[in-house]
Amino acid sequence: MGTRPTTDKVKEAVFSMIGPYFDGGAVLDLFAGTGGLGIEALSRGMDKAVFVDLDYKSIEVVRANLKTAGLAERAEVYKNDAARALKVLSKREATFELVFLDPPYRLKNGDKLMEAMDELKLLEDRATVVLEYESSYVYPSCFGNFTELRKAEYGETSVSIYRYEP
Repeated sequence: MGTRPTTDKVKEAVFSMIGPYFDGGAVLDLFAGTGGLGIEALSRGMDKAVFVDLDYKSIEVVRANLKTAGLAERAEVYKNDAARALKVLSKREATFELVFLDPPYRLKNGDKLMEAMDELKLLEDRATVVLEYESSYVYPSCFGNFTELRKAEYGETSVSIYRYEP
């Protein structure tokens, strides 16, 4: 009940914006909720995924959804705070080609988390970051090593697609 799953409409729009299929690589689903975006990316060709959420029930749901989809062996699921999880992933020298970043709307820290990913060397060159947020809030179109490629609004939800180019 505490999650705000990405609607099917928004999910389809996201994948039409970033491309319907992938040729491998790793995806990070931070603030995973139900895991819907990361699981969709796995089903469309990503090799592996890391799911992170602080809520215990969300973690249970992600694990159940991965098992149901037959994708559990290609995923790692962690119950952790987002900032701490990024530090742990950096120590493991993990890198990602695709990141789904959907923090609770009240946090407004998507750009700070993206900058932390840059500093911690978690992103491959030209990685794609999908940031979902409340449409009444505005993130910068360009900051640090990130450039917004596309932005779309769906009612109270906005989605920005950023390219990482160090």
